[in-house]
Amino acid sequence: MASLDDKSRALLQKAYPQTPELEGDMIKLSSSLFPKAEYSTNEKTEIEQWLITSSHIASSTEDAAKTAERLSSLNTHLSTRTTLLGSKPSVADIALYARVAPVIASWSDEQRTGEQGYHHIVRHADFVQNSPLFGLKVDDSEKVKIDQDNVVFKIKPIDLKAEKERKKKEKELAAQGATSAAKAGATVTSAAAPEAQQKSVAEKATEQAEKVKDQAKSAGEKVADAVGAEVPGVSKKTEKKAKKEKAPKQPKAPAVPEKPFTPALIDLRIGHILKAERHPNADSLYVSTINVGDAPGTDNTSEYEGQTCRTVCSGLNGLVPLEEMQGRKIVTVCNLKPVTMRGVKSCAMVLAASPRVKEGEEDHHGGPVELVNVPEGAVAGDRVYFDGYEGEPEAVLNPKKKIWEAFQPGFTTTDNLEVAFEVSAVSQLAEKGDSGVRQLKTKSGVCTVKSLANATVR
Repeated sequence: MASLDDKSRALLQKAYPQTPELEGDMIKLSSSLFPKAEYSTNEKTEIEQWLITSSHIASSTEDAAKTAERLSSLNTHLSTRTTLLGSKPSVADIALYARVAPVIASWSDEQRTGEQGYHHIVRHADFVQNSPLFGLKVDDSEKVKIDQDNVVFKIKPIDLKAEKERKKKEKELAAQGATSAAKAGATVTSAAAPEAQQKSVAEKATEQAEKVKDQAKSAGEKVADAVGAEVPGVSKKTEKKAKKEKAPKQPKAPAVPEKPFTPALIDLRIGHILKAERHPNADSLYVSTINVGDAPGTDNTSEYEGQTCRTVCSGLNGLVPLEEMQGRKIVTVCNLKPVTMRGVKSCAMVLAASPRVKEGEEDHHGGPVELVNVPEGAVAGDRVYFDGYEGEPEAVLNPKKKIWEAFQPGFTTTDNLEVAFEVSAVSQLAEKGDSGVRQLKTKSGVCTVKSLANATVR
């Protein structure tokens, strides 16, 4: 069974003092630390594998060639994932961070972000040490110093469609090979020969078919093989035998429980506008290119100046000067379903404040309008949340459930110009006994506006 090393245990004890039991079942520990993460059977196996893998990464007992091979395999695995499991946090991410952070600290700029550098390992470490998702209490002096603007070689995002097509072809070729091998065995067996000889030839044909099937390993299995990860007590032969035996029909898994109904369902992030221009087909719209911290290859993103960005349309033309949009950091809503606005696909929304419309009046969207100011030190991709409502957002908000529409009336500014959430504006929360005004925050501080007090934010 996998276990934690001393560095990982120290990190967890500091971040989660209420969880004294850091030994034993690592899957239960992961579920305890991250109760909102639902792990499948395969993901539980992956956690075990990666905990073992982390103990081998950059081992001082191995030669440089083997270390480079392990790091390269890990970097490839993380190239299309935010965490080791994809997007879910686990204790394995923390164990890996504890292992690689000191190594990254010693790397040169070329090793970190050069053409042959470990871009994705560096990005993963930066995410784990700073993201509220993990909540590690790592002192600034102990964090790996990572300058996001210092990139030696800007890598191109992975084409996920091409990668999916490549894996599909691999499986088809493997299946064809297995079929051919089985036919060859059947032909030889039917020839006139002693019964014992027929059995031997058939067994060889079966073994050949198994070899062909083994060549169709998934990318995740290749990574595990490269770094020597193996779940204790489960051998490769045992796994193959289990696959051959027809499993009994299992009952349907229970429906995944819905996440709590809170503003945490909305994916709010710091965005960095790299450029903004007027919409070619709409006088009231701007079209902005914004980095919101997406991993390369994420759906609905493109590359601009070496950064992964989203295209965002906003109805701010005539309300906010175009020059104020250039190069600034803002707050974005990142999990609304993309919409096409006059021929341009918009994949997020920029938050701004405007005077609250009085009861009985019509909203003519005449302004004034002020963009939400982010705290000093905030960087693209930082999670933004209302105090007391931290949590994992939905991947994409279902338009039919009207989640954004339910919570937006609570988005407000206060007398002291802080952006906040008025709980009483949402009846479902008030009925549960929730109350108060919750600040809109990042790990760097509170979000504000320039001058609009008691305004609506949308």
